[in-house]
Amino acid sequence: MAAKKPDFTRQLLKWHKKENTRSMPWKGEKDPYKIWLSEVILQQTRVEQGWAYYEKFLEAFPTIQELARAPEQKIFKLWEGLGYYSRCRNLIATAKKVVSDHGGKFPSLYADIRELKGIGPYTAAAIASFAFNLPYAVVDGNVVRVLSRYLGLFTPIDTTAGKKEYAELADSLLDKEQPGIYNQAIMDFGAVICKPQNPLCAICVQQAGCRAFQEGWVTQLPVKEKTIQKKNRWFTYFIAETPDEKVYIRQRTEKDIWEDLFEFVCWETDKEVYPEEILRSDFARQLFGKQSLTVRYISRIYRQELSHQTIRGQFITIRLEKPLPASKGYLAVAKQNLSEYAFPKFINAWLQDPTPVQNLF
Repeated sequence: MAAKKPDFTRQLLKWHKKENTRSMPWKGEKDPYKIWLSEVILQQTRVEQGWAYYEKFLEAFPTIQELARAPEQKIFKLWEGLGYYSRCRNLIATAKKVVSDHGGKFPSLYADIRELKGIGPYTAAAIASFAFNLPYAVVDGNVVRVLSRYLGLFTPIDTTAGKKEYAELADSLLDKEQPGIYNQAIMDFGAVICKPQNPLCAICVQQAGCRAFQEGWVTQLPVKEKTIQKKNRWFTYFIAETPDEKVYIRQRTEKDIWEDLFEFVCWETDKEVYPEEILRSDFARQLFGKQSLTVRYISRIYRQELSHQTIRGQFITIRLEKPLPASKGYLAVAKQNLSEYAFPKFINAWLQDPTPVQNLF
């Protein structure tokens, strides 16, 4: 379907110039490092949340060279709470590559930008257009929603055919003379006018040309084909205290959620395990051996929703008679030093409010 470029693009740029008041610290930014940093943080993160992280990262690492030199645990600690930690690992890898392979200068060609770890078509287009004024259209959730509604497209946005179609349409509508301004305009338009819920159709400058508005399809578009089947996981965390007031933690190294973050002694099951069954389990016997265990506290049940998983679980504080064998791979850390380690949001929720539902001490 051919897009009505003159009307759509002209109206969009006019709205952006006269009516767009959406404020963000990275808007109008030309430094590719800052643009890249903001885009990585904003992937799967609300702007309101990402804003504070962006400023915190720039304060700690004003340049990509400083980011590349920083200890990884310091970076993970700053990232704590943003989730999707693969983004943080990609951030570290790309910073090191830009410094080692590009002399600390962010590459200015789209193809070179795309070769950097964790940078897909959208982020590469954002960096290329905002920093270097190159004619690459961004295609994110805001953009496909605007295009789907304006053109009345029912092609599912999460299919291969849909992604190809929307990418071609986005490119056809792009103002090649000022791609950065256009890209910012259409993303902001989707965020503040053509919103997912309760779009402001009554004041929309694209109303006359919008097929969805004319046909009454606004609430039906865009279309998604796939539905996510969530996996349920139950984590029992043991806060295993040593006689000298230390607790055991380890770093998660598996290719799984929370990779590279720290956790307490963890027993995972596919459903809830009742506290009275836990210390009689094979897991507890194999890990703690025959020593006597004193259960001190049992927490309430915690819950975290991830994109494809629901995590639920409890924290059980136990006092050990003797240390765990070094072969178990756990590190004994003084309680007052736990704040130096990066933990997932699920564990931080307990650390911030460890009030037990049962006090057994």
